[in-house]
Parts: sequence; structure tokens; C-alpha cells
Amino acid sequence: MLIVQKYGGTSMGSTERIKNVATRVSKSLPNNQLVIVVSAMSGVTDEILNYANDLALLPNERDLDMALSSGEQISAALLSIALNAMGYKAIALNGRQARILTDSNHTKARIQSIDTSYIINLLQQNYIVVVTGFQGLSNEGEITTLGRGGSDLSAVALAGALHADLCEIYSDVDGIYTTDPRIESKAKKIDRISYDEMLELASMGAKVLLNRSVELAKKWNVPIYAKSSFSNDSGTLITTEDNIMEKPIVSGIALDKNQARVSLIGIKDKPGIAAELFSKLSNANINVDMIVQTIGRDSKTNLDFTVPKNELEKAKITLEEFKINADIIDYDDAVAIVSIVGVGMKSHSGVAAKAFEAMANDNINIRMISTSEIKISMLIDLKYAELSVRTLHAAYHLDK
Repeated sequence: MLIVQKYGGTSMGSTERIKNVATRVSKSLPNNQLVIVVSAMSGVTDEILNYANDLALLPNERDLDMALSSGEQISAALLSIALNAMGYKAIALNGRQARILTDSNHTKARIQSIDTSYIINLLQQNYIVVVTGFQGLSNEGEITTLGRGGSDLSAVALAGALHADLCEIYSDVDGIYTTDPRIESKAKKIDRISYDEMLELASMGAKVLLNRSVELAKKWNVPIYAKSSFSNDSGTLITTEDNIMEKPIVSGIALDKNQARVSLIGIKDKPGIAAELFSKLSNANINVDMIVQTIGRDSKTNLDFTVPKNELEKAKITLEEFKINADIIDYDDAVAIVSIVGVGMKSHSGVAAKAFEAMANDNINIRMISTSEIKISMLIDLKYAELSVRTLHAAYHLDK
């Protein structure tokens, strides 16, 4: 088998932990070819960012990428040194040497292609190939980084390009849970979950995997096994829906506190007004999630939508010139989105009714609702965020 393994920053946080990773890698060796993707040692990337921000309010992104990429290079080299010291044949490669080609968008580049010929050649020579995560090389020959969650993305992309049999993501979390165990102590680990469900959970705040990685895994049909590097407990397999025999109605509850509501009251109710509004937001790279428009009266209507809380100030600036089209523009960042996710919803009725009834019983007011085939999202007041998670988790018996 060809297996790609990724180890996060906490797994690589000290020489002792690097030795632990090397031992874990060695146990996967018999009859397997291995490509290992590593993150920077925990805290290193933040430390480099702090240095850069101390020197400049807006650091040059080209040079920032050069600095940020050093963390993963250190990790890859140290793990290769540890493996060789144990008597194994290993070699470390940075993004350029691994031939991971990206666009030129520094600090948040996207992978365009991977030339796997060199890695395949090394695997055929029985090397364990250790690759830096989070980075690549632009067509202009510049070092680029992939943004938040970039090492996971590197691992999935390499697994897809190499047609690997499995991509294992090791971190300090031992799998995907029905909800955040820090909020609901009765949360249960999920054995298998579909790409679509994981994508919804990731997009709504579940932090084990970011949605860019899940999107790529689904595109390449790469099975992902998420597990802990600190235990031998089984993890969670993220795979196609067809590989899940018993599909629960609801798989998990996600909570996203990084949300803000924008309300436009008394907008001119005319064709093209919504297109004009959301084009302005799109041009400012502001992501809009939930949208609700009320029925117009007296040639006016109301429009509510949500944006990420960290993009609210940018939204306010963007909407300044739109004020002439609305009587009032109101903002509220004391909100959260709670979502129920499950492929079983497609074949069961009454799922939404149960959620609304459970929320009503706990006096939690729902301010906006958004639905898809496998997700129901509700905007609520922030003060009820964690209560809503426990309420919905109990309503669907996810602790059983």
C-alpha cells in the first residue's frame, strides 16, 4: 500500500515528540510505501508571524512566505534525521523539491499541480519521503504558503496525485465527534462519516479538518483517516457515502461563533438591487452565508444575511455607499450559527420539526434558518450557543 501520513504541530512539538512520530512511522513500514507530511513545530509559525508584525504593520507577503515556510522545513529535516538515526532510509523534501506547484497568491496560495515523478522515484528506492506541508512553488519560482490548514491540504493533494490508498491525518484529536466534547461531554466519536457531512461540519466550525482539505479529498476520492498521534485508539474514516452501511439521520452538531448578522431594513424593492448588494460584497472578498428576504411592502423590503465576524468591519465599509438604498442598516455580532448535519436527512421526514421543537422547549429563539439536503442551520443569540448544542445533541440521541 501507498500511504500518506500527516503529522500536526503538536505531534512535532519537541525532539521527544519527533522521536515518537518516527517510531509510529516505522510501525507502518512493513509492506507499505510512505510519504510523510509535517507541520511546523507547535508555536513556531505564530512566533514567526509575531516577529514579522513587530517589524512591519503589513509585512511584505512574498518575504513573509519565505519566513513562514522555514518552520515546516525544520520539522521535515528533523524527522528525516530521526528516522535515519533509527536505521531507516529517509529523505526530507521542501515544497520546491516535492514539485508542488501553486498560483502566485502569497500566504493563501492554491495548489495547481504536483509533479510526482521525483517522489515516485524515491519510493521505488525504498525511501521514506518526508515532505514539508503548507508550502509550494509558484510558476515564477517563488516560495508560497497555502494558508490556514495548509499542511492537511498538502497531504490530501499528495495522496490524490500519487493515487495513494489512504491519507492518515494525525493530530492531538483522536477523530471526529458528534459535537465538540468541550461543550457536550456526552459527545461520541464517529467511526465513519461521508465527505459531504464532513464538509458541512468543517464549514460550520468543526476544526479537526478544514473544508478545503475535505473538498480536495472528495474530488480525488481520497479516503482520510483522522486519528491521534498520542494514542493507538481508532479514529474516524472520512469516505464516500456508499462506504457507510448504516447512515444515521443526524451525524453531528456544529457550532460557529464567528458569525455576525447584517440587517438592511427598508430596501428599495426593485429588480437588481440584491445583485448590486452582493456583487459589492463579493468584490470585497466578503463571504456571505445565510440570506433571508421578507416579502416587500410599499415598494420596500427587508434583507438579512450573515458574514464572518472577522469580516464585519470590512462589510460595514463596503455597505457605506449602499446606505442610500436602505432606511436602516443594522449590525449584530452577538450571534452564532448552530447546525445539524446528516446524510440520513434525505430519506427521513420531521428532522427539522424535531430541531425547532427542541429549541422552543428550551426557549431558544431562532432568528434565521438555512437548509440544504443534509444540513439545517439556525442563527441564534450567542448567549444560547452552547445550550443549543446540548439541546440538539440530546434531541437526536447522539449520545447513544
